[in-house]
Parts: sequence; structure tokens; C-alpha cells
Amino acid sequence: MQALFDDMAKRLSGWLSGKGEESMVVLSTRVRLARNVSDCIYPSAADPESREKIVNYFSSVYTRSEKLKRGRLLSASELEPLDRDFLVERHLMSPTFMPKPDHNSRGLFVSEDEQVSVMVNEEDHFRIQALAPGLSPDIAWQMAGDMDNEIGRFLKYDYDNDFGYLTACPTNVGTGMRASVLIHLPGLVITKDIERVLPKISKMGVVVRGFYGEGTDVLGNLFQVSNQTTLGVTEKEILEQITSVTRSIIEDEAKARERLLAEASNQIIDKIWRTYGILKHARVLTSEEVMNLLSAVRMGIAMGIINFIDIPLVNEILLLSQPAHLQKFFGREMNSDERDFVRAEMVRSKLN
Repeated sequence: MQALFDDMAKRLSGWLSGKGEESMVVLSTRVRLARNVSDCIYPSAADPESREKIVNYFSSVYTRSEKLKRGRLLSASELEPLDRDFLVERHLMSPTFMPKPDHNSRGLFVSEDEQVSVMVNEEDHFRIQALAPGLSPDIAWQMAGDMDNEIGRFLKYDYDNDFGYLTACPTNVGTGMRASVLIHLPGLVITKDIERVLPKISKMGVVVRGFYGEGTDVLGNLFQVSNQTTLGVTEKEILEQITSVTRSIIEDEAKARERLLAEASNQIIDKIWRTYGILKHARVLTSEEVMNLLSAVRMGIAMGIINFIDIPLVNEILLLSQPAHLQKFFGREMNSDERDFVRAEMVRSKLN
């Protein structure tokens, strides 16, 4: 198990590869499907034995499906607290999933390339999610849909002919689909135009969340934008909606950056070079500080102010500087003071 995490800690997640459309602004696209097994109590109302039955159902699919055998099924009881934090930082599971060891009543499937994962017994029996780099809703949907179909070959889902897929939360009934993008908006934040843009896009039927999704903070000017409605719409309509809203936000961000260059060019250029200098020479860096500094450097690359660093390197530092990744990367547990010191060391080595 630990060998698996050690290997993962030394390579970049596929969704942070820097490839894909609009990758200068959009880090990744995610499609998540909520599914439940027919005639089984939903996780929030189920006792441990009932939840364990769902894990056994999924485990049965895992052993019979050639597609799933290429991935890895992890049990909650196998994971240490640091492992769980590591998987959250990699966006393979939600922060509220597996908050503590839960015997064998929760599980996590991760595909070989880490682009598809399945949370077993989160809010619903199965939360299938696929991540793709850049603005790639069709690719993420295809991967999530393939996994959905594969599980559906072996298990009967809870489905109503009038309402569609039935879910634990009424807001997910219908398609059970959430499509979201992780988007970098420093221009809108600096100009404060974000206060005008967020209400505007909310009226377009989307919600905006923090870096790790619902209930989390915005870090490094990274926002997660996702559809609000799952009932009475098709999957195709949701994908078109999230694409249209994202393109509108990208246009607003481009205008904000143009405005910054027009009205405060020297100050912006100075700010970007100063942040690069801090990253390259600092001896102590907190994870939040790195996120904010990398945000400025990323904007500098996109605006052509810095031309000798590429986006994949920025993404790699962003991921490795997270607390659990840092400890996995260096192979030992550390307190926050020690992490801040080795984080600065890691950043310097990457930039040199």
C-alpha cells in the first residue's frame, strides 16, 4: 500500500498535466455521477453492516470486471490519516469522505491513470468521478460514463422512469451529474471584478466553490464552478452549460488582465517578479503562501511576463507543496514548522 502512495507522490496527476483546451486558465474539468444500488438503504441511514454490503457489492464488480481490475480498490481500514489527506489533495476523494477509519464500510476505487475514481458509501452508494486537464467536459463525461456503464452491467441502479436516477440529496436527482471546472481567476480578484462576475454567473445556473469543493476555501485564486440543476436536463445540456459559462468567465478574466496591464502595468509586473523572487529564495513557506505566490507566477506566464517556466512545473509545485504530498515526497511525517522549511527547499530545487 505505502509503495503505491510513494510512487504516486513522485509523479504529477494526469489532470494537472497542463494539457487540454484553455489550460492557461482552466486547470481541470471534472464530471461526477451519483448512483445508488436498487433496494438498498442509502449510506446516511444505513448501519455499518448495510454499508459493508455495498462495499462487498462493489468489490464483486471489481473482481469480475476486466476494466476495474486495472485500478486499485482501497478500504478505509487500510488507510492512515496521512493517506486520506494525500488522496484529498490529489482530488481523488472529497474532504468529508473517510474523515476517520470506518472499518470496512467505505472504499475508494482509483483507476490506473488516476483519472477515474469511485467513492463507495459517500453521500450516495457510488460517487463516480472523472478528471481531465483543461476545459475538457466531453472527455471527462466519456470517462465517467464508461465507468458508470461498467458498474451498471453488474448492479441495478435505483432509477425512476419519471425522475431519473434517485439520490440521497434531492438536488442530485435526475442525471445525478455535476460537471465542474477548476479555474484560475487572479485578474478578477485583483480588480475586484469578481464581486460583479460571481452574481452574474450564478444567474446562469452554476454555483462557485473553493479549491476542494463544497464547504472549502478559495486558495490561490482557484475557483470551482459547477452546474446547479440535475433534474429536467440532459447530460449533454449540462456539459454545454458548463462550457458556455466557463468561456464567459475566461473572457471576463482576459478583460481584467488587460485592464491591469493598461492601468497598472509597472505594479503588476513588479508584483509578479517579486513573487517569483520569494519562491526562488525563501527559506520558509506555508502552503497557503505558496498557493498565492504560484497564482501570481501562473498569471505572469499566461500574460507573457515570465517565459522560462511552463505551466506543468507550476502545477507540479502546487501539488507537491500540499502538506500530505510534502510528507509523502520526503518519506516522513513532519510538524508544520518542518513542513514550511522543506517546502521552501523543494520549491527552490524545482525552480533551479
